[in-house]
Amino acid sequence: MFVFRTIVLIMNTATAWVNGGRSGLYAWPVTATHDDSDRGAHFVQSLERGLAVIRCFGAEHPRLTLSEVAHETGLTRAAARRFLLTLADLGYVRSDGRYFSLTARVLELGFSYLSSLTLPEVANPHLERLSAAVHESCSVSVLDAGEVVYVARVAASRIMTVSINVGTRFPAYATSMGHVLLAGLTPEALDDYLAATTFTPFTDRTITDEYSLRQELERVRRQGFSIVDQELEEGLRSIAAPIRDPGGTVIAAVNISAHTSRRTISAMRSELLPPLLTAAENIQADLARGGVRAR
Repeated sequence: MFVFRTIVLIMNTATAWVNGGRSGLYAWPVTATHDDSDRGAHFVQSLERGLAVIRCFGAEHPRLTLSEVAHETGLTRAAARRFLLTLADLGYVRSDGRYFSLTARVLELGFSYLSSLTLPEVANPHLERLSAAVHESCSVSVLDAGEVVYVARVAASRIMTVSINVGTRFPAYATSMGHVLLAGLTPEALDDYLAATTFTPFTDRTITDEYSLRQELERVRRQGFSIVDQELEEGLRSIAAPIRDPGGTVIAAVNISAHTSRRTISAMRSELLPPLLTAAENIQADLARGGVRAR
């Protein structure tokens, strides 16, 4: 569970992943200076030091000066500067000339671990029960590079002209799961997403401007779920709810999709929302109990 909880924090906020360098459950030494006498010949110390630089940022210290990074990691100022500039060249760090901070690109570091094993294994039985109960297609996705990525899915019928399988990606701004995941981002991470996003309409209902999307995400935060009505495809409605880790961070989203001929917006709320929220709670409970296998 230690590894899982650390990784899932990566998926929704750049700074939350490295919160492990602070205290409590996620305690993780940040210093890059170690006794190398017990290291194998394969050990790459520069990699260790680069990771230490990333880990020194956190919720309490989202912005650090060069001197502060050097102090936190035990590196010299010259070494810390080289690592920071290299991370900046790679897109993982930004600087305003004095302060350094992480970018949303650090989300990539945990995506493969999360999507390839733990969350899908926990979610699939719940999706099967949910789909059987509501007779609609159900999915779980995570956020990666501004897109929702399907990591688990149970299809009740073919409701979309585009085939959806595990690994399918859609722009987050046009989907119910995307709205839930974006609503769970920190303000800084959301700003990064919006700055990097080009809005393309899929239908005449697609949200295509930053102001409208921010308003919608605020509504999703308040109500705890999202309903998207034909923004991705004509005739398709979907409703999504967040999946949170034990600390309350949104790590994934679960949704139910239905054709407009079968479910009105009112029916989505009255008939689909209650079992959807129950499924999300059950998935969260399994994650909290440590019901995932580590490989």
